[in-house]
Amino acid sequence: PNEETEQPTDKKPTTTNKKFEKRKRKKKTITDVLAAAEPKSGCPADLQNVVTKYFSDKLSVIEQEELQLKDSCFLTCNDLTHSLSSYLKQICPKWAKIQKQHTQKSSAVILIVCSSALRTIELIKQLTTFKGEAKVLKLFAKHIKVKYEQVKLLQKGVTHIGVGTPGRISALIEKGLNLQALRYIVLDWNWRDQKLRRMVDIPEIKLDLMNLLEKIIRNCKEFKIGLF
Repeated sequence: PNEETEQPTDKKPTTTNKKFEKRKRKKKTITDVLAAAEPKSGCPADLQNVVTKYFSDKLSVIEQEELQLKDSCFLTCNDLTHSLSSYLKQICPKWAKIQKQHTQKSSAVILIVCSSALRTIELIKQLTTFKGEAKVLKLFAKHIKVKYEQVKLLQKGVTHIGVGTPGRISALIEKGLNLQALRYIVLDWNWRDQKLRRMVDIPEIKLDLMNLLEKIIRNCKEFKIGLF
């Protein structure tokens, strides 16, 4: 009788272990596939396809056409050899002159869009050799209130470069961030987080990014997009 009662208890952990091993194996495979894939730099078609697919069931055909990003909208893409400063020097060689000419408050000439507050801080550090005398403003939600702190900072002085998350930049556009002076939008496209996800692979960030691009395309006449 003892043997009979022991048999089912032996089976249970085996089944659980099998399930666990199967889950673990499956998870590992996904990570392995991403990790093993050759890093490939983003190109205009990547963003164009994401935008087209995202809005295909949300807007009318005419509205979708208005949001089309033509090839002429794009700057040279990062080929994965650049730091942020060297990339900006390449796409904006006359920065010293542009920076001096920009005197409009509540606006920015360059917006750099990334996935998180930590990444924002990291990118701002990388701007040192490019920015010169330019004022850089970090635009993310962590501990910083839109209405008071960031809007006041934008109104107070001239900001040349804004770096931040798409959700916060969208919120600031609604609160008074003027897009008339905007000339360059740089998307932190190729960077991957610990789970090897790009900005556009994270659902909530992708949603914010699409909303931001819609606002910019509709409200900004002249701008160029760079995929960093």
